[in-house]
Amino acid sequence: MSTGVEARGNFSAPAAVARAAEGDVPAAGPTRCYAPVKKTGGSISLEHVLFALRETKEERETRIRGLFSFFDSNNGGYLDSVQIEKGLSAMEIPADYKFAKELLRVCDANRDGKVDYQEFRKYMDDKELELYRIFQAIDVEHNGCILPEELMAALVKAGIEIDDTELASFVEYVDKDKNGIITFEDWRDFLLFYPHEVSIENIYRYWERVYLVDIGEHAVIPEGVSKHVHASKYLIAGGVAGATSRTATAPLDRLKVILQVQTSRAHIGGAIKRIWMEGGVLGFFRGNGINVLKVAPESAIKFYTYEKLKVIVGDEKGDIGATGRLVAGGLAGAVAQASIYPMDLVKTRLQTFGCEKGNAPPSILKLSKDIMLQEGPRAFYRGLVPSLLGIIPYAGVDLAAYETLKDMMKTYIIHDDEPGPLVQLSCGTVSGVLGATCVCPLQLVRTRMQAESGGASYSSMSDVFMRTYKVEGLRGFYKGLFPNLLKVVPAASITYLVYETMKKSLDLS
Repeated sequence: MSTGVEARGNFSAPAAVARAAEGDVPAAGPTRCYAPVKKTGGSISLEHVLFALRETKEERETRIRGLFSFFDSNNGGYLDSVQIEKGLSAMEIPADYKFAKELLRVCDANRDGKVDYQEFRKYMDDKELELYRIFQAIDVEHNGCILPEELMAALVKAGIEIDDTELASFVEYVDKDKNGIITFEDWRDFLLFYPHEVSIENIYRYWERVYLVDIGEHAVIPEGVSKHVHASKYLIAGGVAGATSRTATAPLDRLKVILQVQTSRAHIGGAIKRIWMEGGVLGFFRGNGINVLKVAPESAIKFYTYEKLKVIVGDEKGDIGATGRLVAGGLAGAVAQASIYPMDLVKTRLQTFGCEKGNAPPSILKLSKDIMLQEGPRAFYRGLVPSLLGIIPYAGVDLAAYETLKDMMKTYIIHDDEPGPLVQLSCGTVSGVLGATCVCPLQLVRTRMQAESGGASYSSMSDVFMRTYKVEGLRGFYKGLFPNLLKVVPAASITYLVYETMKKSLDLS
């Protein structure tokens, strides 16, 4: 990857030492690295950056103006997202990591939708200072370059474990002159147009993506989190958070199901009274056990399938883009849901099983055995079609709404590179509400088909649609929507809070 125009100064050793003696820049020392420096005692300035790059102010100004002109192909004196996209493409930066819109947003200080030279220059100043700070943090010997062992130590400290082969590949990819070390110029050229926070974890993920895309002929899938030293702990934290969230919102889930199966006029008060009469407080949690058991296999199948589908959906370079993510995510969700669907049907049967107060509902094993003996194995997949049909529209609405809301937050509220977890939580909650509302009719059809036992009164999915519309009208398709939407905010909030608490307990903070 090249940054276009690159100019280097030709500082002589005496001149460098003289400047260091005056306190302008750190002094040089003997080392096998390209541009040795000493650790700065105070704040880092552009003078340190200039010395590390062996540039004069004039040469740096020429380089930055050359870069601006490289992007400004129309010679209009400003850059828009299209020009930035073209410039990054010319640098052979993979599509998923061009960050054209993000780069425009970070540079565009006055929010007019375009970047003039002064704004571009301000971004360059800030970014090179940021890159120099983390460069110095990794360069523990403070000899002006990053040695492989220093990079390995920084990755391990961040909780990322890679082997010697991967480390060599990392260094080789960033090291332009192939001398086995990473100079600040190498470092700058690799990360100059990465508009997000430059942390060691982000840098590794960025390299992992661009490197694997660059050798796209290898059928290798970026492992990302799976490379983390504490990957199993993260999975445990996520599992506990998901189970806690489902348990906390179980009463709303059962209320939703009870309302969905009622073909007469449904009342929330009447449904709550029915649940209470059948089982008291515990009645609100009926079916939660199997709902929690679904978390681990469903997540594992979905993740594994998604990673495999990325290879198929992506182009020859491995890029999948937003549409590819939607398709791969939707198909992975469909495979996961089909795989654990019998558990979902048994959950619905448990939740809709009628029994007098004091009489316990059947166990999961007995209910499953009865379904198998009385209705056959196909009964476990009743309602699967509307369930699968709802995945793509839900994922599409959820993804589109989430990305739109996140972009609006970045532009009008937080004015920051990347939104924090609370902003992401808020965007995810709203997008989840919109997605759930859109697929509510399909969810209702699925639930009614699942709940029908023995001699089912519904012959097909279309039969459920027609009869529901004739008897209950359009409103009938949205029964249970209110408690379902009430689940979204507490479910997302509880998941986030428990996940963060578990991370602290497992020393992942």
